[in-house]
Amino acid sequence: MKVHLKQIPPEGLHVEGDEDCPIKGLEAEEVCCAGPLSYKIDIGVSDGALWANGSLQQPAELRCVACLEKFIHEIRVPAFAVHTELRGPETVDLTPFLREDLLLNLPAHPHCDRDGNRVCKGKQIQAEQQDEKCKADWSALDKLRLKS
Repeated sequence: MKVHLKQIPPEGLHVEGDEDCPIKGLEAEEVCCAGPLSYKIDIGVSDGALWANGSLQQPAELRCVACLEKFIHEIRVPAFAVHTELRGPETVDLTPFLREDLLLNLPAHPHCDRDGNRVCKGKQIQAEQQDEKCKADWSALDKLRLKS
């Protein structure tokens, strides 16, 4: 997302829309874009610096660490904020800042049931295995003869 400085009025500029996904190239980490980036950002210039704040939403396809199935997760950045000095060009590219905030809001260990709209098969299997481990064989205690 590039911002042309001459198009920003003194009172600031509000922009909303969709852009191409700025987090491409993460296929090795099993993160793929599942749609465009949606943004609502206020932009302004003050004392030789550009500031921007607003919100971002990026649907991404992730792989669940428990069941290994792919699922769609909405990366939300409710408080996107940037303040950067102007270094002469007439345009400022906000894409690196957008990318950084989106990556910082990716879950470290994605689970497909995080949003509560589905049940993770991997967690069900883990729970069943845990239940089997917890079923102890107490018959050895019955054979003990304790003196009172």
